[in-house]
Amino acid sequence: MAAAKSNTNWFVIGVSAAVVVVLAVLAFVVVFLNNQATAPGTAPQSSIVNEETGAISFGTGEDEIDTYVDFMCPVCGQFEDVYGEQLQAAAADNQITLNIHPVSILNRLSTTGEFSSLSAGSMYCVAEEAPDSTLDYFNLLFANQPEENSAGLSADELSALAEQAGAGAAADCIADGTFNKFADSQTQVHEISGTPTVEINGTRIENSEIATEFAKIFG
Repeated sequence: MAAAKSNTNWFVIGVSAAVVVVLAVLAFVVVFLNNQATAPGTAPQSSIVNEETGAISFGTGEDEIDTYVDFMCPVCGQFEDVYGEQLQAAAADNQITLNIHPVSILNRLSTTGEFSSLSAGSMYCVAEEAPDSTLDYFNLLFANQPEENSAGLSADELSALAEQAGAGAAADCIADGTFNKFADSQTQVHEISGTPTVEINGTRIENSEIATEFAKIFG
């Protein structure tokens, strides 16, 4: 009887140990998958991409203006219609440093579920492969901006716009979605919940204050 009891105890101990091992493995898998889901992805390497902030930067002016844009966002298109030319001209004259942050918050408003990520990632592709063509490509994205709740532009269509801007070398990067995940991570890192989001010298401002604050810089 005692022997039987001893055998039973060892069996229970063995089962318990096996359960602990299985739970440990499952915990590892969960952590691994979570890390994969939230990993920043491949970072672009470019003379115009700030490694710390992820911004695609133009100009060297003392005043820094950061814009966070989603290429599916109609209000971002309106913002560019009103301020885009002024900001880009000021950056070209080194009156300001213009930091553009492509982000992805509106994937849900494309029927493919990925246009915001795809278009934001494509900006980084162009910035890496053809830095001098990046602003031209940026402007073409808004000139050809799709409507919300549409499919958006495909990778082939984005590559055609890149070619038009002089960045045909970015086609493979766009097709592979090389920087889509990086763009997604920037959205999280900078805590972007709406676009356009504007910062002046590191201070985030309300959209209703943009005109007033820009007037202080541009006169």
